[in-house]
Amino acid sequence: SCCSLQVLLKSDAPTGDVLLDETLRHIKATESAETVQTWIELLTGETWNPFKLQYQLRNVRERLAKALVEKGILTTEKQNFLLFDMTTHPVSNASEKQRLVKKLQESVLERWVNDPQRMERRTLALLVLAHASDVLENVFASLADDKYDVAMNRTKDLLDMDPEVEAAKARGTEMIWAVLAAFNK
Repeated sequence: SCCSLQVLLKSDAPTGDVLLDETLRHIKATESAETVQTWIELLTGETWNPFKLQYQLRNVRERLAKALVEKGILTTEKQNFLLFDMTTHPVSNASEKQRLVKKLQESVLERWVNDPQRMERRTLALLVLAHASDVLENVFASLADDKYDVAMNRTKDLLDMDPEVEAAKARGTEMIWAVLAAFNK
């Protein structure tokens, strides 16, 4: 099945991104190939398997936020929540956020191809991740009601497709569909 698709390392050449390079080292070090579902649990720190803890990325959310702060996308703030302070990372580069929002809006409106095989892979991946992060409604919130409905319906149709079937149709998108299947479990 798509969700049990095993991740096989093709190259461990450094990417220049600390988290990606650490992930590659973990994948290389595993004794047997792991599934997409297992890697998502490991890389997000949500595994409870004591035999796999050495492959877990430590403090992954904080490290991702720090990398985005360093790139000028997010900023760091302390917020007081009654009895404790909490570090938050609001968006500091609104134009970059707006660029991504506009790209996703246009992909399901003006540039809608009604065929995931013809959709740009990066856009397909962004839609899947926005869905998995539960922010799709926010992405389309600024649209007029009629366009909002079209965007949500088209995206729902896309995300309701059978990941197994779609992964078999289009080479190079197997991982995207496997991630969607894992999040839909």
